[in-house]
Amino acid sequence: MLAPMVRFENVGMRYGSGPEVLRDVTFVLEGGSFTFLTGLSGAGKTTLLKLIYLAEPPSRGLISLFGQDLAIAKRAHLPPLRRRIGVVFQDFRLLDHLSAYDNVALPLRLAGKRDYAHDVEELMAWVGLGDRMHARPPTLSGGEQQRVAIARAVVARPDLLIADEPTGNVDPEMGARLIRLFGELNRLGTTVLIATHDRSLVEATRAKEIRLVDGRLVELRAPMRVAL
Repeated sequence: MLAPMVRFENVGMRYGSGPEVLRDVTFVLEGGSFTFLTGLSGAGKTTLLKLIYLAEPPSRGLISLFGQDLAIAKRAHLPPLRRRIGVVFQDFRLLDHLSAYDNVALPLRLAGKRDYAHDVEELMAWVGLGDRMHARPPTLSGGEQQRVAIARAVVARPDLLIADEPTGNVDPEMGARLIRLFGELNRLGTTVLIATHDRSLVEATRAKEIRLVDGRLVELRAPMRVAL
């Protein structure tokens, strides 16, 4: 087993002076693992993901990412950590002035890669958008935008992939196909964490499942390699 990618120790999170959204959350994501994060709507799944991809600092507790304690990490060290993470946002966050192709290619361009056309075209065909590469996001359906966002998150083969309800806007057949894509990335070494309320996705795998209940994390199944 590889070293832990993510470690939470007694983490709490509150917004402003409101009640804690997360309470005493402790868990480890081992390198190379595939995990589903489940829980009722409003349980704090999105907040937990934000803490991992450094969009928010915790109110208390310790978080380490790729072996680095974030509480003492220098500000200059954070951007390189973020570049090792692929994120599928629930609201997509596509750039409307760029084509679907250019949205997907963006992480590779930012990383300085020049010969990326084949990778982008192959991935877009895999998610069923081979004929929509030159369309801009406002002209795409919600499900198509979702698939562009997923392709953008995985195109650079990140060390850690975080997905917030990645199949929420696609039909069951495409949802299963996307989960298989995540499974293939996992077999190549990417650590995967997927937040979902879709029980059929969870039950179709032998992946680890952890659930948020009243702001606390409960482990439901022991970690096993995903089988898709």
